Amino acid sequence: MKKILLIEDTEDVRQSTAEILELANYEIETAENGITGVEKVHEFKPDLIICDIMMPDLDGYGVLHILSKKPETASIPFIFLTAKSERRDIRKGMIQGADDYLTKPFEEVELLDAVESRFKKKALLKEVFTKDLDGLHKFFEDVSTFEDLKDISKDRSLKTYRYKSYVYTEGTPAYMAFFIQTGKVKTYKTNENGKEFVTGIYGQGEFIGYMSLIGGSEEYSESAVVLEDAEICAIPKEDFNKLLYANKSVSEKFISMLSSNLQERELQLMEIAYNSVRQRVARKLVELHDKYTAQSNREDAATNIQITREDLAGMVGTAKETLIRTMSDFREEGLIGSDKKGITILNKDQLSLISAWGNL
Repeated sequence: MKKILLIEDTEDVRQSTAEILELANYEIETAENGITGVEKVHEFKPDLIICDIMMPDLDGYGVLHILSKKPETASIPFIFLTAKSERRDIRKGMIQGADDYLTKPFEEVELLDAVESRFKKKALLKEVFTKDLDGLHKFFEDVSTFEDLKDISKDRSLKTYRYKSYVYTEGTPAYMAFFIQTGKVKTYKTNENGKEFVTGIYGQGEFIGYMSLIGGSEEYSESAVVLEDAEICAIPKEDFNKLLYANKSVSEKFISMLSSNLQERELQLMEIAYNSVRQRVARKLVELHDKYTAQSNREDAATNIQITREDLAGMVGTAKETLIRTMSDFREEGLIGSDKKGITILNKDQLSLISAWGNL
């Protein structure tokens, strides 16, 4: 049974609201003021808090402020009750972190809908979505049940991209983010001399093209070209922005789905700044080996990595000639093999040690 803490200083409102929630099969604890409410949060450990704004001693804003500063209570969904409909009061509460508000007097159905919506959003944060088109469809289906996302696009069909075809190019209008269902895609930037810097290699379950949308740019800041025939789903910029900004709970979940890409980009830039070429090449080979192994569902250690020397040099941030010398060293040490089909990792453990410690 879900537990709700109701903080309300007006006795008749407190009693009638508690009765409605108890009839809806929620376990209810009440508090007659903000100070008592904060104390009961730690004793009762509610799944949701409903709190009046205008109260003596400690008002609803104060209650929310105190709870938001403590890790154990900051994530509890919070609904404000207010006798005022002034927009500034509502806006102040939402800015401080409230999840929703109800204006008194309210109908029973309004109260229950607001509570159900909060629990639904909390469940969304805990749900694990598969990294494929079915998982993406399920995510969109779930978020479209929320009032502020009900008009999100239903069209998420796949488009097939052939080898060497472009998904988008640097400098063109940024109007879509993209989700890769199958295949592999390389992203890269080009400097004023026409030299490529590879920013990533992406495969099944990963998003591309969204960094320009997050940054508010009107143009893509990099190009994306297909390395293996790919099936890709486009997410319109308008839908992407709604997922990111329209609803706090949905935003948190969506960011967590993007976070692996963000972490990978940050790690790549840190490595270029601080690690040796030998370390960077070793780490990238291990990373690509793991990605290719996972996406091909193969457990053998001899997974073939299909990547050009130019692309690998761009990914580790070094000249092609320097990369070739490092790769030759690795071959002589028995760490890798290579032929026209690609690169084979022969000693992943030693490469992992080199990526961590450098000159081994």
